[in-house]
Order: sequence, then structure tokens, then C-alpha cells
Amino acid sequence: MRDGPAGTDLLLALAIAYFAEAFDEAPPDLEATQSDLSALVRHVTRGEADAGRRALLAEALDAIDDGLAGDAVAGRLAAARAGGGDGGDPVELLLAEAKELAIRG
Repeated sequence: MRDGPAGTDLLLALAIAYFAEAFDEAPPDLEATQSDLSALVRHVTRGEADAGRRALLAEALDAIDDGLAGDAVAGRLAAARAGGGDGGDPVELLLAEAKELAIRG
């Protein structure tokens, strides 16, 4: 996992992919829960220096905690990611990172 802004972007991409249901279900022993993703977004929020982006992340956390539909949560996370990420497709970013990790072995 990358450190700094690139690592944060990957974490947000992962959360977006989860709520957008972009991937097939994980095996039960690896499956994340909404609580896991809430903790992940809280972690990202605590480390965010930009007040505007922190506010967008807080909105996404509220959406997660309120149990809003996955696409609504993914949209809020995408708005927060756009404030600090490259704006590229989150699934493509995750697949590229997985490929790079596999190459590094």
C-alpha cells in the first residue's frame, strides 16, 4: 500500500468500489462489512488536512452510518476523492495497483 495522498486515494477507491458493488463478492473470510468501511473512511478523515475535503468525507461517513444506498455513498466518496485524487476510475486504479503488486511479488 502506498503512503501519503496516493495511499489515501487507493483507500477511497476501495471504499467506492465496495459501495458501488464493482467486484464479485469476496470469500466470507475476507469479506468486509459496512462497519469496516466506516472505520476506513474515519481513518482517512482523521488524516485529511484540507477542511473542504474533510467535510466531504464527513458527509460520506454520515451516509454510511445512516445506511444510505450504496450508490449514494459511492457518490459522496467520489466527490471527496475528486478533491484530492487524480479523478480516474476507482476500479481501474485498484486493478492497476493489484497488477503492480503482483509484479513486485
